[in-house]
Amino acid sequence: MSLIQTIAPADLKVRLEAGEKPFIVDVREDDEVAGGIIPGAVHIRLGDLPDRFGELPKDRELIVVCRGGNRSLKACEFLADQGYSKQVNLTGGMREWAQQLPEQERPVV
Repeated sequence: MSLIQTIAPADLKVRLEAGEKPFIVDVREDDEVAGGIIPGAVHIRLGDLPDRFGELPKDRELIVVCRGGNRSLKACEFLADQGYSKQVNLTGGMREWAQQLPEQERPVV
């Protein structure tokens, strides 16, 4: 297994505010995503990833997010097994991401 890179929510926020448009994949369940999603993220539930990973580019950095960071780590490991090499796990997931936003903009996690 390869070593999975990580990014902190604060660092992702800085990159987004600087105008970067990374490919973000949200692997949470539908009801979790209904509470809020990082703008521009693609939603593919972890359980659907084995059937849909081909929709993800291999030549771009993929920032993978879930609620707390565990499912996204599993997704990153799965992608590594499929030959992906640029996947990055969002540490702390949406729980920590929400802390980077003003209270009125925080998603329900």
